[in-house]
Formats: sequence, structure tokens, C-alpha cells
Amino acid sequence: MISLDNLTVSYGGWTLFDNISFLINPKDRIGLVGKNGAGKTTLLRIITGEQQPTSGAVTLNGDCTIGYLPQTMRVADTTTLAEETAKAFEEVLRLEAEIEALTREIAERTDYESSEYEQLLHRLNDAQDHYHILGGETRDADIEKTLLGLGFKRSDFGRATSEFSGGWRMRIELAKLLLRRPSIFLLDEPTNHLDIESIQWLEEYLRNYNGAVLLISHDRAFLDNVTNRTVELSLGKITDYKVSYSKYVVLRAERRAQQMAAYENQQRMIEKTEEFIEKFRYKPTKSNQVQSRIKQLERLDRLEIEEEDLATLNIKFPPAPRSGQIVAEISEAGMSFGEKHVFSGANFVIEKGDRIALVGRNGEGKTTLARMLIGQLTPTEGSVRLGANVNIGYYAQNQDDLMDGDFTVYDTLDRVAVGDIRTRLRDILGAFLFRGEDIDKKVKVLSGGERARLAMARMMLEPRNLLVLDEPTNHMDMRSKDILKNAIMKYDGTVVVVSHDREFLDGMVEKVYEFRDGGVKEYLGGIYYFLEKRKLESLQEIERRDAPAKMPAKGDEPKPAVSGKLSYEQRKEQEKQLRKAKKVVETIEAELADIEKRIAEYDARFAAATEYNEADYKAYNELKTRYDHQMHEWEKASYELEIIENE
Repeated sequence: MISLDNLTVSYGGWTLFDNISFLINPKDRIGLVGKNGAGKTTLLRIITGEQQPTSGAVTLNGDCTIGYLPQTMRVADTTTLAEETAKAFEEVLRLEAEIEALTREIAERTDYESSEYEQLLHRLNDAQDHYHILGGETRDADIEKTLLGLGFKRSDFGRATSEFSGGWRMRIELAKLLLRRPSIFLLDEPTNHLDIESIQWLEEYLRNYNGAVLLISHDRAFLDNVTNRTVELSLGKITDYKVSYSKYVVLRAERRAQQMAAYENQQRMIEKTEEFIEKFRYKPTKSNQVQSRIKQLERLDRLEIEEEDLATLNIKFPPAPRSGQIVAEISEAGMSFGEKHVFSGANFVIEKGDRIALVGRNGEGKTTLARMLIGQLTPTEGSVRLGANVNIGYYAQNQDDLMDGDFTVYDTLDRVAVGDIRTRLRDILGAFLFRGEDIDKKVKVLSGGERARLAMARMMLEPRNLLVLDEPTNHMDMRSKDILKNAIMKYDGTVVVVSHDREFLDGMVEKVYEFRDGGVKEYLGGIYYFLEKRKLESLQEIERRDAPAKMPAKGDEPKPAVSGKLSYEQRKEQEKQLRKAKKVVETIEAELADIEKRIAEYDARFAAATEYNEADYKAYNELKTRYDHQMHEWEKASYELEIIENE
């Protein structure tokens, strides 16, 4: 479908791509990976024709159409959401006019046997087929389904696009792109402006899409759920792995170990050859051998290994100063901005050492609560009170914008560092992948990921016992996210994080607070526990609970949804879920009773024992570990049962 043949991109004496070639086939699902600066976005721009290679060519077959979503783009602000999204069907509208004109001309003609009449019939048939392929008959339903899937509400359809924030306007452009149904999607970080629900809806859409997908993403779970082929850009070359991202990581590690061994062998050979040359350079009897070795080195195809991948990175937050057991108490807190109600009824306690995720659709109040915690906002309902000796470190979504662009990387840290830590600034910057000349770059020339890393490094200069992190991984590459996640996992303070990155949150948080429909709901478990309980494997399950509504006609006021009693099927399903939840609780309780009985038997045996039996103590400790695990499962199952009973 698309062939990339011997592409080379050079800037002065520096080569970004060196004769790379690969083929994109229909229905391919490709993840394009590589470190920041490897040329991933450049490659997409070359495929679209926005940028020309120094040499080589990109060949598209005649019917191939491209849908490209860049990281940033200009968006229109002159129409309503529904009208702007409908612009995706410009080709459909053109075909409608053509079909109407052809139908009228055919009806007026009587030369049924002529070649001209036959040509008109063929043109009409082709136009109707194309119209059907582009979804002409179902466009209103498709617009509604796509906008809802991307997180818009039906009440948004009549709103002016100028009322939406930059992130939501990017969703509008993504909706238009999806509705155009191109032969191939080229998506550059499409999840940066999406929440968890919308990401999962997009995953489902792309998995079932009939065309090809080539995407850049730093969201591991998204890549694994969408792609089955991984193309790596590294040192100007590409390596094509016919597997999903997680399998690619394993294969790449094996390949890298082989490369490393070859690199080290070559370095030893070069060192020995250079020693021989230096030792015998001025001995006439060895001149032939010396010249032979010199030519050997000149002809040698020297292996390269990316410096970043050779580094051992181990950063950590400073030890958290002691705080009270209660870090923050949120009592019936809520927020409204004028007439716009954001949320209410937030009622929970953050205790020392808690790891909490705030999730939900954009605009539901996650960042608002984060700003309440740090004192930037005062709730319009209820209260948010901090505990004793709480010292907050805050990472805002726009943290990178708050840094002075004319400062260098080093100056940005140096101006806020105090005391002995100033002697370690280069080490800290190195841990965040700023090395050598990087520390002298001005902030304004850094990429989004580099600015995010720098802002995080700056936040680590002072000891804090509560970290409030609002979308800390946006624009970070996977290596940077791993560094940050490991640092948070080792941190001994309290963490509240707003994020839509499931892989980042997995294993890091043990409580999830979901902001939805003006309220806040608690889930005692990790992010995948929350997703399972909310049945968010496909957003279609959520949308089926909403009553279908027509696209509002121009000028119509959106009508509020009317909720009625549960249907017979819904009651039946609820009763089924209730029985299932009770059965889970009863099963765990029975196992806990059995474990307690066995532990008691061991206690009695140990009390009467006259010698140490290693096997008995090992079995005893395994029982206690199993008991602790099942108690945790019982707490989760009991909480889930309580939720179902109260619905």
C-alpha cells in the first residue's frame, strides 16, 4: 500500500535516516518507536508529503488515502461542534450532489442503448459504491457515536468550538479524521489529550478498523492493545519486529545483548590493533604489517550502540519529612465556577503513605481537586484540610510552561537549588537524561518530553512528604516514564497522581477516585481493578446504558436525558451480579475460616514442640501470607458487594 524506499534525511553533516526502507501493508497495525529525536515524527511527515527526504522515495498506490493527526495542529473556531465534525463528510456531500445530478440526467434521457447512457450508469454505480464505503447513509449516527466515544456529551453538540479547550479541540480534529475513514491512519501521540475511557474507545475503534494504522505513542498499554508490528528507529536505521510492543521489548533486549557482545569484541580488536600499530609504527621490518592493520581499521564498519541504552539510571526522591498520619481530609468538598458545576460530595481521607490515582473524563474535576489540595483553589462546598507538617510538591499539567525559556537547563535547576544539593545538579540532570552539551541548551528549544523531565528534576530538589502530580507523563518517552515510576515506587511519602496512563499507574496506586457525572466514587484497588469493576474494557458498554438520542438539528436546544426505572433485563442483570458478588464473598470467607483453623493447629503444635521443624515453619509462614492476601481480596469483594447492593 505504501512503500518507503532508501530514505535518507541529512542536516548538514548529520544524518537522521540512512537508507531506510520498509513496506506498509493494508490492515497493518504498526507502532513506531525510538528515543526522542530518533525521527519518528519526521518519518510521518515524509509519508504525508509535508517534508521531503534528502534522497529516496515514498510510493503510494493509486487508491491510498492518508489521515494524519500531528501532535499539535491548528483548529477551526467558527462553528458548533456538530457542524465542525460534519466537515469530515465533505466528500460524501460532493458525492450526494453528483448522484443527484446523474440520477436526474439518466431519468431525462431516452437513448437507452447508447454508450453515453451506459457510461452514465457506470458513473452512478461507482459514485453510489464510494458513497456507501464512506458511510454516507449513516453519517449522523457515526458522528454521534464518534463524539460520544471521544468523551463529548450530547449537550456539547450545539456548543461553539471556540468554547472548548485546546485538548478538546484536538479531539474534534481526531473525530473528523476517524470519520473520513482513510486507507491509513498516521497518529502522532493520539492519547495525549484523551482520558482513560476515550483511550479505550479509540483502541477498540482502531482494532476493528478496516484500514492500516501507523502510530507513535508512549502509552505501553495502548500500543499493546492496538499494534501487532513494531518498527524501531535507532541511529538512523530501522529494525522491523513483527510483534506487539511488549514482545518487541523482550526481543530487543535479546538482540541488544548480542549487539553489545559484538560491540565489545570489536572494541577489543580495535584496541589491540591500535596497540600493534603504535608499537611497531617506526620499525621498518614491520612496516607492511602496520600498513595492513591501518587499512584494516579504515575499512572496518564500526558498530554503534545508543549511549542512552548503556546508562544505568537510578534516581530517587529525597526522603519524605515526617508528617501526621492524616495528610489531608476532604469533607463533602465540591466546586463550581459561576454557574458551571464541576463536582460535589468528595468525601475521603488521605493517610500517610497512601498512593492514590484521580481518574475520569476531562473536565470532571481531577485537576480542580489537585489544586484544592495545594491551596490554589478554595472549594465552594465543604472543605479540604491538610494535616500536620504536610509539605507539598506539585507538578502541574503546564509545569513546563512555567519555566523561563531563556534559561539554560542547568540554570533552571541552579536558580532554585540551595545548600549541598547544588553540588549534585549535574548528577540529577544526568539521571533525567540531560548529558554533556544538553545542560547548556535553552529551555525554549527543548522538546515537550525534555521540558517535562526538567520540570520533574526541579521538583526533586526539595524534600516533600506529599507529591501531587497532574499528568506527569504527558510527552515523556517510555524510558523517562519508567525512571519516574521507579522513583515514585521507592518514595516513602504520600502520592496523589492524576493520569490516564494505565501502565504508569499499574502497581503504583492502591486507591482510585473516579470523577464522573458531578460526583466522586472510591475504588479500593489498583487501576486495573478499577477498570474491571467499571466494566471499561469497551466504552460501548457504557454508551449502551445511555438512551440513544438523535443529532440535534441546527438551532435545537439539547434536551436533558430522562432517567426512568430499571427495565426487566436490567433488574435481571443486577440480580445476577448481586448473586455472583455474594458467592465470591462467601467463597473467600470459607477459605479464610479454613486457613484460620490450620494456623491455630500449627500454633498448638509449636507450643508443645520440643524441636525445630523447618518444613512446618515454612508451611506456617506460607499460610499466613495466604491469609493476608485473602483478607485483602475479601475487603475488595465486600466493598464491591456493598456497591451493588446500594445501586
